[in-house]
Amino acid sequence: MSDAVKVAVIYYSSTGSVHTMAARAAQAAEKAGAEVRLVKVAELAPAEAIASNEAWAAHAAATADIPVATADDIDWADVVLFGTPTRFGNLAAQLKQYLDSLGGLWAQGKLANKVYAGFVSTGTKRGGQETTLLALYNSVYHFGGIIVPPGYTDPAVKFNDGNPYGVSHVSFNGAAAPADEEFAALDHLAQRTVAVAGQLRRGAAA
Repeated sequence: MSDAVKVAVIYYSSTGSVHTMAARAAQAAEKAGAEVRLVKVAELAPAEAIASNEAWAAHAAATADIPVATADDIDWADVVLFGTPTRFGNLAAQLKQYLDSLGGLWAQGKLANKVYAGFVSTGTKRGGQETTLLALYNSVYHFGGIIVPPGYTDPAVKFNDGNPYGVSHVSFNGAAAPADEEFAALDHLAQRTVAVAGQLRRGAAA
């Protein structure tokens, strides 16, 4: 049995920004020594809606091989990193539907005592990034999870990206992809959550 911390990066992305962030978080967690699963939640939008948006359709095709998240992915994990675009200051319905499907695990206490954190992308500046992360964390409170936000624990990174609640990106409606600032913040978030989960595991074993 592996002693590595297990990290599930569970996300929804329509046109690609959150997917890019999720892939970077997964890569950073692996570099921190974790065993990682990168999974997307199921799409709820009808095919005709996706086909009507060129960027959405292209991203759906490009990520068709990414596994769809199941309850087993969160049950397996020590750390869960959730990624979502903002929808009117809230998380995307696709991710919310996944969370709403976890009642069985919740009833068994299997969502508790894991480390959780989140990342988000918006089309505009101040477009609900913090409210989306706070809304996401409402579910974690009910899980009995341990929210490990970045805070300002790495001043060189966090006073630059400015979000103590998680990691966020402004895509300017798809014109700007996540880049160095966001990647540094995602690296820090992944490293911090893996480290805290490792400390919890060692403490439980002591």
